[in-house]
Amino acid sequence: MKRLTLLFTLAVYSLAALHLPAADTRAEFLALINHGRVPLAPSIATWPATNGVAQFHFSFATDTSQRVTGVLMKRELSRGRRPVVIALHGTGGSKTNLFALCRKLATNGFVAVAMDGRHHGERRGPGKGTEAYQDAIVSAWRDSKEHPLYYDTVWDVMRLVDYLQTRKDVDAKRIGLIGISKGGIEAYLAAAAEPRIAVVVPCLGVQSFRWALEHNAWPARVGTIPTAFDAAAKSAGGTSPDVAFVKSFYDRVVPGIYGEFDGPNMLPLIAPRPLLVINGDSDPLTPLPGLKECTDAARRAYRGAGVEDHFAVRIQENTGHQVTPDSEHAAIEWFVRWLKP
Repeated sequence: MKRLTLLFTLAVYSLAALHLPAADTRAEFLALINHGRVPLAPSIATWPATNGVAQFHFSFATDTSQRVTGVLMKRELSRGRRPVVIALHGTGGSKTNLFALCRKLATNGFVAVAMDGRHHGERRGPGKGTEAYQDAIVSAWRDSKEHPLYYDTVWDVMRLVDYLQTRKDVDAKRIGLIGISKGGIEAYLAAAAEPRIAVVVPCLGVQSFRWALEHNAWPARVGTIPTAFDAAAKSAGGTSPDVAFVKSFYDRVVPGIYGEFDGPNMLPLIAPRPLLVINGDSDPLTPLPGLKECTDAARRAYRGAGVEDHFAVRIQENTGHQVTPDSEHAAIEWFVRWLKP
């Protein structure tokens, strides 16, 4: 009887696997975001240590025109190859917003890395706040061939993995990734595209753009880039953008984001690697029904792979667009559990 039950279970898993997103999705996404690999030409400088945590500033070439900037932290007495966790910030932020998290990761035995997203932090260039970022999005709307909204930073994460693989203090088989808000979107997209990322924790980012469009829940999301969106709408002659315009905006700036590269299609590509999703129950940027479409699709993939314990969802009660201290602790514990520092 037990044997029959086992055979039945395996059959169910096999059938479920037939519904996993095709490898073509990953290949198409990689083709879209590919900037072409150039020599890394890394540069690194030592910063003063803080409370037993060594700190290093680094940069490297991600393509022919851009260099990624970041900070790496680890215990001063750390020896040998260690697991690493990459941290991604939200809109308008920079790597400095993640220093406190990185120090906690470092004290837990990880090599911790925070990088500046495109047009943020040291990569912002002239201008204030998100001005350069939003200008780049407007240029993308006008057909600049760039994808500054999410996709280009995903490419930078992949190049960061290239760089980390060259370091003698990093175990390239134990690379984790955490992102918050914009960084949360970039985190799950990067993990879906890059199999070298072993563990991922997207925070405040997992969502279905399609669901938001179909249920008129898109204003909060485009509200994170108001200058760029308003400029695009104005150039199109619109004063009251509707769903049709939002779709055309996405089609130029982040093509496929509400279709083949939407959350319900990309999240399952992370399976069977450990994935912890963290969201607030009252977050207007990631409405729960749209989130559920993503997590249901992911859960089917993990069940089909026979590794349901590799997937978890943490919904923060009475919480909007923020990561609570308890959730941050849960994220660190997730990395400890699977990357074993």
